[in-house]
Amino acid sequence: MNDSANTPKEAAIHFLQLTAAGNVNEAFYLYVSPEFRHHNMHFKGDADSLKAAMLESAAYLPAKQLEIRFAIAEENMVSVYSKVTISPGEPGIALVHFFRFSNDKIVELWDLAQAPPEESINENGLF
Repeated sequence: MNDSANTPKEAAIHFLQLTAAGNVNEAFYLYVSPEFRHHNMHFKGDADSLKAAMLESAAYLPAKQLEIRFAIAEENMVSVYSKVTISPGEPGIALVHFFRFSNDKIVELWDLAQAPPEESINENGLF
């Protein structure tokens, strides 16, 4: 790991913080393995395709904010639950990222997103 992240959990969190802040190239340089693959159904499964999508997101959504709610690590796997707000005043989207690490680098990534419904019977909400 680098000086910013001593554990896979810290690396996963830092990776998400960097990408959300628009520092996509730095995030990929620091944390992504050459063997990286991902499972986001909107993009091809390679690192370059996901990186390009993250760079585009950073350019088109500069007000995007990421709030890490919690992270759980077990062996080489990390899950991170977060709230992403695209613009101020919006309710935010719940995101869950699952990372698999090998040799201190991210080798596999899954992500799931859920927007809050307009009406919900659950008084606890997503967050």
